[in-house]
Amino acid sequence: MSQTLVLKIGTSSLTQPDSGDLALSTLARLVETLTQLRRQGHRLVLVSSGAVGVGCARLGLSDRPRRLATKQAVAAVGQGRLMRVYDDLFTSLQQPIAQILLTRKDLVQRSSYVNAYNTFQELLKLGVIPIVNENDTIATEELKFGDNDTLSALVASLVEADWLFLLTDVDRLYSADPNRNPDAQPIKKVKHLNELLNLEVGNAGSAWGTGGMQTKIAAARIASDSGVRTVITAGKTPENVLAILEGADIGTHFVPHAKPENARKRWIAFGLVPQGQLLLDAGAVTAICQGGKSLLAAGLTAVRGKFQANDAVILCDERGKELGRGLVNYPSDDLERICGVQSEDISRILGDGESRTLRDGESRTLRERSPDTVIHRDNLVLTR
Repeated sequence: MSQTLVLKIGTSSLTQPDSGDLALSTLARLVETLTQLRRQGHRLVLVSSGAVGVGCARLGLSDRPRRLATKQAVAAVGQGRLMRVYDDLFTSLQQPIAQILLTRKDLVQRSSYVNAYNTFQELLKLGVIPIVNENDTIATEELKFGDNDTLSALVASLVEADWLFLLTDVDRLYSADPNRNPDAQPIKKVKHLNELLNLEVGNAGSAWGTGGMQTKIAAARIASDSGVRTVITAGKTPENVLAILEGADIGTHFVPHAKPENARKRWIAFGLVPQGQLLLDAGAVTAICQGGKSLLAAGLTAVRGKFQANDAVILCDERGKELGRGLVNYPSDDLERICGVQSEDISRILGDGESRTLRDGESRTLRERSPDTVIHRDNLVLTR
């Protein structure tokens, strides 16, 4: 059966640990695996790290740069060389590829998100394997994905993938770092992410990469909530993907949850960058989570952060646990004024419909009638 697969391979798998040079044998096996999967009828997207590592090797740098400008310059050097290697290897197997460079801004803007979706779908329809990386050369800090694990999960959500494979430097997830703790136990299946709350995974990636196991767990959360089955497995043996699809018990599998019912709600849940938080009382939590209702001002207990109307915000219970995300109808300053207020009192508090005589002698209404809802249910997605 034809499926849509997103594979993400990290810098630690693509490069030599001591020099940052490309691990050509791993690359060749990855290309052979992807081509074989494509010939079986699957639709493939590859999210590839390695541009900064390759750029460092090309420029003779011994450490990954820390300054954004230097990192962007190094990425510009490395990205071309990385794509040339991919193109040479895929061309030898007559498999066409395409390069797609994304920034978070491309997914934040609704029109860009839809355009990216259409581009991916057309490439997949043509039998092309898109190779995706963050556009490090122009991305600003506030609009960076931060790591390619997150990028791959968002791409998997965008293209409505069936599988996300996170190819990394360990064969699966463990209860602790197996390089430091000999008693670390392998984890084969994760049904709910809260099973991993006490996991000792750390935050560090490799010397040449930015990710770590923590970022992979975060990526698995995004993908699972998008209805995508996620697997963490070894990047040095990419052919394992073929065996996993045939039912082999390899890697750590994250069970997918029911995905948001349409593309727009997936965009709200995962494409946008939340600008603040709203804390809800128990009644509002029940109305939203069990009744599918809109959020009203009466259910608010606190407003955190500064944001404008139509920004994305996170909805939390009173303990701060995330319930969902949505597009808010009010700026944060107004919400602080109407927090806990009944809907019929909002106009009076905010001064809706006030008519004042201005300097030119004309009487004008200063403000249109405020919405009855803080977040309408059509703009609200549950993520818990």
